[in-house]
Amino acid sequence: MRGVVFTGNKTLEIANFLDPTPGQGQAVVRMKASGMCGSDLHFYRAENVAEMTRQMGLKTMFDLGQTDDPRVIAGHEPCGVIEAVGPGVNPDQFKPGDRVIVFHYEGCGCCDHCRTGWTQMCDEGSLPHGVAKHGGHADYQVVPADRLVKMPEEISFVGGAAIACGTGTAFGALVRLNVSARDSVVIFGLGPVGLSAVQLAAAMGAEVIGVDIDPARVNQARAFGAHHVINAKEKDPVEEVRKLTRGMGATCALDCAGGEIAKQQAVRCTAVWGRIAMVAVGGDLNVVSWSDLIRQQRTVIGSWTFSITGMKDCACFIADHGVDVDKIFSDRWDLDDAEQAYQVFDKQAGGKGVFVFD
Repeated sequence: MRGVVFTGNKTLEIANFLDPTPGQGQAVVRMKASGMCGSDLHFYRAENVAEMTRQMGLKTMFDLGQTDDPRVIAGHEPCGVIEAVGPGVNPDQFKPGDRVIVFHYEGCGCCDHCRTGWTQMCDEGSLPHGVAKHGGHADYQVVPADRLVKMPEEISFVGGAAIACGTGTAFGALVRLNVSARDSVVIFGLGPVGLSAVQLAAAMGAEVIGVDIDPARVNQARAFGAHHVINAKEKDPVEEVRKLTRGMGATCALDCAGGEIAKQQAVRCTAVWGRIAMVAVGGDLNVVSWSDLIRQQRTVIGSWTFSITGMKDCACFIADHGVDVDKIFSDRWDLDDAEQAYQVFDKQAGGKGVFVFD
């Protein structure tokens, strides 16, 4: 089978691997869609991918002695159809032909975090797909069956790939904020995660305000359901949000942009008792004073992706509310075009890419 391997300094190889066979408790998933995530670019751009992985405190299959091949297949937004299951997999739960989304973290399975579905928080250290274990940029992926979530028929395979990380991350943050129709939600950063948050918050009934410095993304947010949009290069988003909320500020905000300024503005644009979720990596809150938090009774939440049960909840919510998650992808590629696909994606001038399989 084919598999994409990042080889350092913005290069990759479409390598050949043996078709996987399922072991005890495992399933082989025939890939139908595999999304390209912004976090993939950290490894695509790295000078030495293996060294970067070690610096992040992650151990690969090779490091753990599970293979004598140091290569790791990229991609952690996989969606497909079960091709085969191994011994110990209950056919009432998963069987060949089932449409599934792959949850992209593996852990010890025994600690409290793993038992409650938060495998990325594993006490023994998580093993993320596409970094520590083989990911979805391949014709097939073998995973423990307990890493699978059945996908509602209303959702396409491309939509499932979105839910596997970016859209699921947005949903997880909105759930942490307990967003409802009573809320006004400001979303800073209108990339794939931010636009997903716009879609989902609007479907939850909230008044949605989108903020970005890119005019194209600002305009695009309206098509994704934003009630108001703000170009932060032209206007102060904190002042503009207050104008839109009768001087009070929004009830909630999400930072999906990263960087100090967006994080600070996400805090300051909220009203008294405001709730803020920090989703994007990068930037600090050093300049936010204690009075911005304590005197305003604000709550700042860190939100790191989602649990496996949260991924299932996200899929069901999208199916039940008819959210068109497919349109989060602006570019669709064949796996043989992976080199060109990542060259385009690396420019971050467009939207999100996805590999689609026959």
